[in-house]
Amino acid sequence: MRNNKMTVVSAEQAVAMVQSGDRVFLQGGAATPTYLINTLLKRGGEITNVELVSISLHGQIDWNHQYVLNNFYLNSLFVSQNVREWVNSDRGEYVPAFLSEIPAMFRNRILPLDVAIVQISMPDENGYCTLGPSVDVVASAVQCAKKVIAQVNPNMPRVFGDGVFHVSQFDAIVTCDDELTEVMYSSREDEHFTKIGNHVASLIDDGATLQMGIGHIPDAVLSCLTHHQHLGIHTEMFSDGVIPLIEKGIITNERKKLNKGKTVSSFVLGSKKLYKFIDNNPVVRCLESSYVNDRDIIRKNPNVVAINSAIEVDITGQVCADSIGTYQYSGIGGQMDFMRGASLSEGGKPIIALPSVTDKGVSRIVPFLKQGAGVVTTRGHIHYVATEYGVVNLYGKNLAQRAKLLISIAHPMHRDMLEKSYYDRFVKNKPMSAS
Repeated sequence: MRNNKMTVVSAEQAVAMVQSGDRVFLQGGAATPTYLINTLLKRGGEITNVELVSISLHGQIDWNHQYVLNNFYLNSLFVSQNVREWVNSDRGEYVPAFLSEIPAMFRNRILPLDVAIVQISMPDENGYCTLGPSVDVVASAVQCAKKVIAQVNPNMPRVFGDGVFHVSQFDAIVTCDDELTEVMYSSREDEHFTKIGNHVASLIDDGATLQMGIGHIPDAVLSCLTHHQHLGIHTEMFSDGVIPLIEKGIITNERKKLNKGKTVSSFVLGSKKLYKFIDNNPVVRCLESSYVNDRDIIRKNPNVVAINSAIEVDITGQVCADSIGTYQYSGIGGQMDFMRGASLSEGGKPIIALPSVTDKGVSRIVPFLKQGAGVVTTRGHIHYVATEYGVVNLYGKNLAQRAKLLISIAHPMHRDMLEKSYYDRFVKNKPMSAS
């Protein structure tokens, strides 16, 4: 019979389980266990050659000290803002990986884990906790790591799905009372994002199943869907923008073939209001990314609309979404999982939506990607591209046709430059055919 009581130790006792040479997984997202992570990093003078593996860490992580950098190496599977400089230093690196495949990397011991450090909700009367809003690749890490350390937090929501574990499955438990990381975008109106939102919303039919992330563009799209009906959610992640649509009965999930009636995600990131909304909510399921992001699962729902963004798109349709040149900015994540899954769905539409220029006025539609930039969505997978100047469909179009279409939705102040590039590439330098 299982013991349903927790055996609690101090944070220092818990992280003493980590030894020199270990590979340690750190849970990310809203549930990033910053208390335990920062306690571990303070051991930089005691242990050496520790590899940290993570996706999308959030919160205050006190890493920028020589004693940390000398002894810990960050191998990131998706880069977040708070550790971006660490990943781009000589004490960090990035592993390109589809989010759907990361659990298999743990299970197949491509990345064998010695320790996993996670955050959990309070146990129920039967001793069961949950991983709260961050299940994605975490459930597999808990199952595969030799040792699992958890910080139990009364502020963690209990979320149904794949993140349910018994207290007996943790080797050490530490208590904390930290607020979860909140990530919110300004609600102010911005005509550019509103225009993008309207363009994308025009492609969404009633009964569609949506995948979208966090940020100005997803929020703008969601705000333009108030007259739609019978929408569903099967997404890598969602934020606050879905709440009003669920409350108004616009998102019902009733027309999905899989998980009918359930809002499905692999993680959730947003405000306190959102974390309260998902707490013990039977219509929300957080499932492992190997399922949520599986293209063969995605395609089974009809009319899947995948909405993703990019750093830049070249005039042939290559999408860079993870780096600025050689500087690693984020990661592949689930973009290709959902772009491909949506394209295979009956009536599905994969969409790349982005502002036409950066905050500094630099064109995001470019003749060539920056040297060293990563291609996340290939030109063989691209379909719709939307900016504030319109939306075009590149699927089935040749390179020259694609260039013309993308130039038509570029910022007007950059179109002459792009037209010149089009001429140089597709007219001037084309060899004449034999007469």
